[in-house]
Amino acid sequence: MYRRRTPGAKRNPLKRWNLPDRVFFACGACHILAHAFLERYGRPNMIVHWFKPAPGFTGNHIVVATEAWVFDYHGYSARERYIAHTFARARHWWPGWEAELIALPPEVLVSEERSRRHAGLWLREPGQFLHEPLPRARRYLDRFGPPPG
Repeated sequence: MYRRRTPGAKRNPLKRWNLPDRVFFACGACHILAHAFLERYGRPNMIVHWFKPAPGFTGNHIVVATEAWVFDYHGYSARERYIAHTFARARHWWPGWEAELIALPPEVLVSEERSRRHAGLWLREPGQFLHEPLPRARRYLDRFGPPPG
């Protein structure tokens, strides 16, 4: 999870696109990175997880996970450690923060219509970004290499 610090980037396509890769894939395009990851490395044991904040809180985030690890804009992290860290950081910024970890079908990641079938979720499709984000996500993935194990 990443706390947005670029005023107006969420609603301004140019500002959003011009964010550094790490911030871009942390704030608003985590689902695109997850899709690119599954496209390259997807296996049946990998699950898309949505951190769905409790009502009244912000901090949506999407990751790819197995029983052992989680992948997001940080790269790979031990699953339990990542989840504990995510909750601790969010509660630092937003006292009382709570979230559900919800498994999502992978096709939701690139379909606004399918994403909206999940209450509280509304993801941008690749064509709704200023430029095509999938090539950018694929290049960003090159920094990390294949999953552990």
